Amino acid sequence: LSMCSKLCYAIGGAPNQVAGSAASFFLQIYLLDIAHITPFHASLVLFIGKASGAVTDPVAGFFISKSRWTKIGRLMPWVLACTPFTIVSYFLMWYLPPFVSGRVAWYLTFHCLFQALTTLFQVPYCALTMFLSTDQKDRDSATAYRMTMEMLGTLIGAALQGQIVASAHVSPHCTVNPSLNTTDSWHDTPSILDPSDALSHQAKVYMIAAGVIAGVYLLGIVVLFLGVKERDDPYALNSDRAIPFCKGLALTMKHGPYVKLTASFLLISTAVQLEQGNFVLFCTHAAGLRNHFQYLVVTILVSAAVSVPFWQKFLQRFGKKCAACGISWMIPFAVMLVTIPNLILAYFVAFISGLSIAASLLLPWSMLPDVVDNFRLQNPHGKGHETIFYSSYVFFTKMSAGIGLGISAAGLEFTGYKPGICRQSDDVILTLKLLIGAVPAILILLGLFILLFYPITEESRKETKLALEELR
Repeated sequence: LSMCSKLCYAIGGAPNQVAGSAASFFLQIYLLDIAHITPFHASLVLFIGKASGAVTDPVAGFFISKSRWTKIGRLMPWVLACTPFTIVSYFLMWYLPPFVSGRVAWYLTFHCLFQALTTLFQVPYCALTMFLSTDQKDRDSATAYRMTMEMLGTLIGAALQGQIVASAHVSPHCTVNPSLNTTDSWHDTPSILDPSDALSHQAKVYMIAAGVIAGVYLLGIVVLFLGVKERDDPYALNSDRAIPFCKGLALTMKHGPYVKLTASFLLISTAVQLEQGNFVLFCTHAAGLRNHFQYLVVTILVSAAVSVPFWQKFLQRFGKKCAACGISWMIPFAVMLVTIPNLILAYFVAFISGLSIAASLLLPWSMLPDVVDNFRLQNPHGKGHETIFYSSYVFFTKMSAGIGLGISAAGLEFTGYKPGICRQSDDVILTLKLLIGAVPAILILLGLFILLFYPITEESRKETKLALEELR
């Protein structure tokens, strides 16, 4: 597999991460402070949107597994067809409609559409890894290229969004010295404009950011289409039949390595989503870093992007299960940031968190092809199961992330979060500290404990490779 093909494949996945990063870091604070939706309604938008994307995963897997081979492949037509609709739904998700009463329905509709359409892109795009090459090293290398570019995409998305919309969250009256202003006006003066003003500065900068990111989508898809050639299933014989979707789904749910891998990273990805979804709120309201959040986000993502090649070399030398230890690095530093809010410490924590996030994103996508190969060896006369594995994996991770984000937003509602004020109540601050520190730490530790029982080792990977080469 040529370097050009791997690079074009990697660039194709970057736009989804650009848009997803902007939504992960900024959608919750946008709904609360710009659209003036209550935390409860924001939790519904976040959870139902993620759930709609999750439900779309098995549906996408079902229809894609039924697709016939075309001149441009079996998976590529799905990627191309859903892109225009994804761009439109993404832009409208950040549009502030002139009406107030129906805003919850507006954002719920377009967030659900965006999540569903990105699923229709992500499932065939991820499964395409299995149809680039039959060699494990080639696929691992393509995955590393992809994760590096996706981390760069995540960085670009957060950086673009953060720099463009930063002015929407800067309030001059919140910069006074709190020690000199002990009156209740410090707490009660909202820094928001009239919610009926759909053309406010805050709304405009968010729409500008959405338009820029929508343009990135077009560029990435063009590069993917022109630079990547999809290959048909190299192991399938003419007599082999595609595994029916329901039967294939039942088989995957009984496949031990897949169940352990999914359960482990289900918990770990939920922890990462909680960190991303609440980090800007934490910096703004709980850590006194209101004017630094966009730079801290960029620090996290730069660290993650540059560390992906390191983790790729690490897992090649020491094994994939051993590389999972890097995910736990964020725990002690996140706890330190919560207990000792300090600007220098915050940047150090951001750097370490980026290293851990890179490991948590690279490993499951590097390990999933090994699980698919293991399943192929046990079921040598079936084909078309790749999309089932990828779609069901994304389904579980999205559902867990949606539940986590929904519960966190509902927790802010319960503790009395008020949009636009300079300083939240002590209960809200405590909730944000728990969502950044204690809860992700527990989820990561549970996920790593489950991963200890993951049965595919480096030795078994080599044995599977030899057996599949003989089968081919």
